[in-house]
Amino acid sequence: MTFILSIFAGRLIQMQGLDSKVYEAAATKQRLHVEKIPAKRGSITDVNGHNLALTVEARDISIDPSKIPAEVRQGVASLLARTLGRPVEEMAAKLARTDTRYQLLARGVAPPVADRLLKEPVPSLNATSTFRRVYPGGDLAGSLIGFVGDDKDGLTGIEQVKNTALAGTDGELQIETGRDLQRIPMTGSQRTPPVDGRDVRLTIDRDIQWAAQKAIGEQVESAGASSGTVIVMDVRTADVIAMANAPELDLANWREAPESHYLNRAAADVFEPGSTNKVITAAAALEAGVVDSDTVFHVKDNIQCYDRVLRDAHAHPPEDMTFAQAMAQSSNVATVMAARRVGSEGLYDMLKAFGFGTKPGGDMPGAGAGLLPHHDKWSGSQSCTIAYGQGVSVTALQMASVYQTIANGGVKVEPRIVAGTTAPDGTFTPAKPGKKTRVISTATAKEITAMLEDAVGAQGTGELAAIPGYRVAGKTGTANRYDAELGRYDGYTASFAGFTPADAPRLVVLSVLQNPKNGHYGGQIAAPVFKDVMTFALKSRKIPPTGSAASPARAGAEQ
Repeated sequence: MTFILSIFAGRLIQMQGLDSKVYEAAATKQRLHVEKIPAKRGSITDVNGHNLALTVEARDISIDPSKIPAEVRQGVASLLARTLGRPVEEMAAKLARTDTRYQLLARGVAPPVADRLLKEPVPSLNATSTFRRVYPGGDLAGSLIGFVGDDKDGLTGIEQVKNTALAGTDGELQIETGRDLQRIPMTGSQRTPPVDGRDVRLTIDRDIQWAAQKAIGEQVESAGASSGTVIVMDVRTADVIAMANAPELDLANWREAPESHYLNRAAADVFEPGSTNKVITAAAALEAGVVDSDTVFHVKDNIQCYDRVLRDAHAHPPEDMTFAQAMAQSSNVATVMAARRVGSEGLYDMLKAFGFGTKPGGDMPGAGAGLLPHHDKWSGSQSCTIAYGQGVSVTALQMASVYQTIANGGVKVEPRIVAGTTAPDGTFTPAKPGKKTRVISTATAKEITAMLEDAVGAQGTGELAAIPGYRVAGKTGTANRYDAELGRYDGYTASFAGFTPADAPRLVVLSVLQNPKNGHYGGQIAAPVFKDVMTFALKSRKIPPTGSAASPARAGAEQ
């Protein structure tokens, strides 16, 4: 007995003396319960502070199925389904999981609904404070803004690109609990407060965004197009004022939307630009000094380029036309003739300088680089077709940037979509302005602007883009559309890009329609979208007409 008691005594000494700290720590760990205190996600606003995405208080509803008697389970399931707006079968399946003591019934429930449910005679119901994301505009800039998942992290759009700033840092609460997770009275606690996320202010103007979405949505439907895009950009800062896609993503029901709607097409979709690309060929030729506005070309309606015969959009007899007239009438043949004087290397360098083949920065969701093969890899005919926008692929954002560069006197500014962020204490930190790069001379930019004014005149292809009282410079584009799914060309891409007032440019608007069925020329279906959106934007920004006459270069070209 003495020997046995000595063993017990030794063990007690070991546990309560030598190893007491170890067992004390193990006991504390068993009692310690850590609860996450979620940080409030920052809002996304337009440039004027209007909410496009915000976070509101909510509740996550859970239950202990083992506490629900079998005979009342179906009635409880019906009550939960009716209150939470969920299928009865889903609620019944969760209550049937009696092998677990926790089942999440619903996320992001409005507090009044949760409070009403907790008053019902249902045992072991629990409501945890949390937040849910709300999008007041529905589909307004939907694919640009993006959405968050159940884990509260951004999955697409600005929500994903600026997730770190928006999310903040969760806090935590450490308490000691018993077996039923009830807090042990008189025990201490440790609380680490959460750090709420920062608000992100976009350069988007809510009203102009609405007008752009309305215009492109209606034209996509009218033209029977598969999709469409409109971009409105500030000439001086390259801030994106509107970025509209059709069809657009309804953020209130993003789970039911097809994944193709998640993509911000304006920055991600690539297409062959067609004649809107001719301004780059013109820039290369003018900068090289191989042509000027009055250079005369003898233009047939076709031209041999290696093994292919390339044609103008419309048949015409051979005629003499100045380079300015060729641009106004969007002659493929004259453009190829000018490009031959520049050479493939010179044209390639100018395309690169305008941003082709390079992904733009500025936190732009889904931004792509397009496709610009090196001039050493151009085929014989490609050396001609690239001059008028076939054989090279760009995004709508890249093409809008081209016209911003011309309108800005030849200075390219990196496009920007985020104006800045606001800390929880109200401190606003502006985003860095876009990087500026001179691409062409001011003189060349003015000369191209004069040509683009001709293109919107009575003799040009963009007459439907004219805005009464304003001088408009712009260019139509009609290109064969490459269908990646079919692996071949199928249908057309119709576009129009331009800016106004032409002599003191303030705004750039680009409209693009993919695979239209009711008409396919850019001047026919894309130019009217430009006119509607630009007219609204001019009024919204209170930009008056300049009142000046057309430039001498334009007047001379019209004679």
